[in-house]
Amino acid sequence: MDLLSELLAPLRLRGVFHSRWTLHAPWGVTGPGERCALIHYVQHGACTVELPELPGPIRLRAGDLAVFPHGTAHRLADAPGRPVVPLESLLPGREPGAARTVRIDGSGPATTMLCGGLHYDEPASPLYRALPHVLVLDRDAVAEQPLLAGTLAGLSQEWDLGEPGLPLVAVRAFELAFVLALRAALADPGGAPVLRALRHPAVGAALLAVQSRFAEPWTVETLAAEAGLSRSAFAATFRELVGEAPMRHLTARRMHEAARLLAGTRLPQAAVAGRVGYRSTVGFHLAFKQWYGTTPGDYRRASRS
Repeated sequence: MDLLSELLAPLRLRGVFHSRWTLHAPWGVTGPGERCALIHYVQHGACTVELPELPGPIRLRAGDLAVFPHGTAHRLADAPGRPVVPLESLLPGREPGAARTVRIDGSGPATTMLCGGLHYDEPASPLYRALPHVLVLDRDAVAEQPLLAGTLAGLSQEWDLGEPGLPLVAVRAFELAFVLALRAALADPGGAPVLRALRHPAVGAALLAVQSRFAEPWTVETLAAEAGLSRSAFAATFRELVGEAPMRHLTARRMHEAARLLAGTRLPQAAVAGRVGYRSTVGFHLAFKQWYGTTPGDYRRASRS
């Protein structure tokens, strides 16, 4: 078992909305936060990405790839500070399975991009939610991943050729590009703390245990033993890299799984409690209500209505 596979296993791909953009400067587009992962691949030209969460703009050039694991709202433009138009005015709807083209005419240099929105049926796991707002792989990093580079090049050719089956090809190709981009980001020694946590030999072992064996009666001491660290060293390192205490992360994983089982199965609440590591139905009921602000029964009824 590996942590990246466990991280992505709960994400069940429902479909991809994909588009090809040809944009002549000056241009600017602002997109809302979306409940999907987003990918922008620059084929030709360049653009900037701006997010309120970042101190400054990110410059993307031909061959660069930007991944937004949470669909975070952002601005795209040929240069920082450009006036922007809302994405909805260019691409209304954006239903999974659809493909569109976007063109903005102007007198300046052209930028061509492929963009995809990967829609998932289930909410992301706590570990997935800890991923950064955006991951950027520059052209050299993409080229070092032959399968990723080949997938992106193949997507570009598919659009040019217009062969039958493009929607299905796009679903598989964008999903593969997404997974390969995350894998490449994990290899970056200067990446975000949570990415360093995923490849940290001790914290990564504990995260894998929480992700895949969350029903076991874990304590900070037993997780520290799983990681091969002292209790204090483990707790401090885990909090530094993951951004929260080990037991809170465990509770988040258990609550995520409980919500999935309540919404998607007919298991009795007592069985759900046992599946996620609670020996007492009352204890589970109290923990669930504290986490989600509603009872397991009300959550189940609301999800079905």
